[in-house]
Amino acid sequence: MSITKGYIEELTARFLPEIIRVRHHLHQHPELSFKEYKTAEFIRSFLREHEISFTDGYVETGIVASIKGELPGNGTFMLRADIDALPIQEENQIPYASRHEGVMHACGHDVHTANVLGALLIIQQSKHLFGGTVKAIFQPGEEVLPGGAKLMIEAGALGSPLPDSILGQHVYPDLPVGKVGFRPGAYMASADELHITVKGKGGHAALPDRLKDPVLMAAHLIVALQQVVSRQNNPKMPSVLSIGKVEAKGATNVIPNEVKLEGTFRTFDEKWRFEAHENMKALAAGLVEGMGGKVDFDLRVGYPSVFNHPELTERMKARAIAYLGEENVIDLDMRMTAEDFSYYTHHLPGCFYRLGTAASDGSYRGLHTSTFDIDENALKTGVGLMAFLALTEINTVK
Repeated sequence: MSITKGYIEELTARFLPEIIRVRHHLHQHPELSFKEYKTAEFIRSFLREHEISFTDGYVETGIVASIKGELPGNGTFMLRADIDALPIQEENQIPYASRHEGVMHACGHDVHTANVLGALLIIQQSKHLFGGTVKAIFQPGEEVLPGGAKLMIEAGALGSPLPDSILGQHVYPDLPVGKVGFRPGAYMASADELHITVKGKGGHAALPDRLKDPVLMAAHLIVALQQVVSRQNNPKMPSVLSIGKVEAKGATNVIPNEVKLEGTFRTFDEKWRFEAHENMKALAAGLVEGMGGKVDFDLRVGYPSVFNHPELTERMKARAIAYLGEENVIDLDMRMTAEDFSYYTHHLPGCFYRLGTAASDGSYRGLHTSTFDIDENALKTGVGLMAFLALTEINTVK
């Protein structure tokens, strides 16, 4: 017996009802970042029930499962799932809707976790067909800085020596169910947070000569910061700098003493990313001080960019075509959104791909919305493909 499409499809069909139940349970019981205690216990219970070994206690709720093949081999291949949910009130009228007020799996982490657990069931049944070890990392806190992936790595969850490579997937409501997407090289942007306080001297709006107007300073600064992107960035690597929050607690006739700005800076060029940080701080200080004020520029370093290892990703894409058919595997565009899977890709070869979840009725259920959901036929694709990719890859590692 060998690892074929038919073999994986047969096992997927056998385990699919259980994986749907797992996904429903997770969706009903979402927990916020770094508070995934019951979610972690559910995962541990599932692993124990199916006699899959694991270690836990990483960043409190993190878990690493491990399955060793029975054939000769020393390689290690890792799968990744994120387990946290978002602070969103679910509006879906479905039997498995969230039972936790104000918390929802609106980014599909319930799907990611269910798919990895399903893949582990298939891999556990296939120990006689591979050598080496397949691991799975269940990480907390993908949705908030500093990112659970970073903390899991610091806690030693990757092990020593490092795995040969790592694979992750993310639901994609822009892609029809049954399809997946890959992109080698730069795929998702870094994400840093800007928290800026512009300080001046407030007072009566009708007497501007007596003020150091921080509103005017902030307005100039918002415009001036754009030159960091438009004039200093490598044009081959997209970047974005956006201010999404402006807080000036004045009135029609009152200028406040300070204005607070919050925004995001994103790019794909890691070297220039940190050069840009210093450029933004210098520009802000010079502009605001030149207008008579002061500025506190708090730049919070977030997730790095996701870089898909080219050779690994091309192998994964070719195997996805073998499993799903060429018409069901697409090439992805670069995205300015961010993912803490990026931390793994900066430590070892990684591949992060997209799983189509769009409903067949044409309705759109976007990520991070109160009505997000998937066509559950995506679980069949997600479980089967992940198991196929893991098993075919581990047998190539020497």
